Amino acid sequence: MKFKDRVILVTGASRGIGAAIAKSFAGEGAFVIVNYLQNEKAAAEVVGACQALGGDAWAIQADVTVEEDVNRLVGDILLEVGKIDVVVNNAFKSFQFDPENRKLAWDLKWEDYQEQLDGSLRAVYNMTQAVIPGMKKQGGGSIVNMVSNLIARPVVPYLDYTTAKGALQSFSRNLATELGSFGIRVNSVAPGLVYPTDASKNTKEDVKEMIISQTPLGRIAMPTDIVGPVLFLASEWAEFVTGQTIYVDGGFVMN
Repeated sequence: MKFKDRVILVTGASRGIGAAIAKSFAGEGAFVIVNYLQNEKAAAEVVGACQALGGDAWAIQADVTVEEDVNRLVGDILLEVGKIDVVVNNAFKSFQFDPENRKLAWDLKWEDYQEQLDGSLRAVYNMTQAVIPGMKKQGGGSIVNMVSNLIARPVVPYLDYTTAKGALQSFSRNLATELGSFGIRVNSVAPGLVYPTDASKNTKEDVKEMIISQTPLGRIAMPTDIVGPVLFLASEWAEFVTGQTIYVDGGFVMN
């Protein structure tokens, strides 16, 4: 897969899965927009890594849950680079995967759900609204949204997080139907537990061992495991693939 002369926007790309995705696109020759919320130093390090891998990159700060920030981000990219070929919606509201200290159903307030809906669904809504006009004009594009395998198998019921990711999957499928006639493809990647990341650092060993014992490939995902499916969906190899969800969890979910 080669992405030379392609412009790739990855949200939440200063660390973890987002950083791994950004660097992999750069390694295939892409110009990568490294979106970040707060950590300018980390984003700059990702840019440097992208350039060392043979691509190019540009870090831009924006809160993707804020419409004005997203419009500024996309406007700056179109002004300076002229197009956006691929968007990977990786940013999400901070969440700790901690089974022992999670809020139970009767403890959760609507505000907890709203925070996650804003971090998942609203963020992607803002981004798609901003990039659709340009993608329609250029005759196509690819949008890849990050969901979770918990939507199919809630082994730990993180109700607020998983509900928001389920809504994002539904939004993605409907968007794929709406945008297909314009050559715009919309797909989702659903990772299982990915370790190590900031979000998974509190996951206890017994939970990891339980997941591993039920995973045919016998381990937990690393950030680099998520890269291949994202690049595939963004590439010409997947030019007849839209509205799909790829589960990346070693077979923990089989769909």
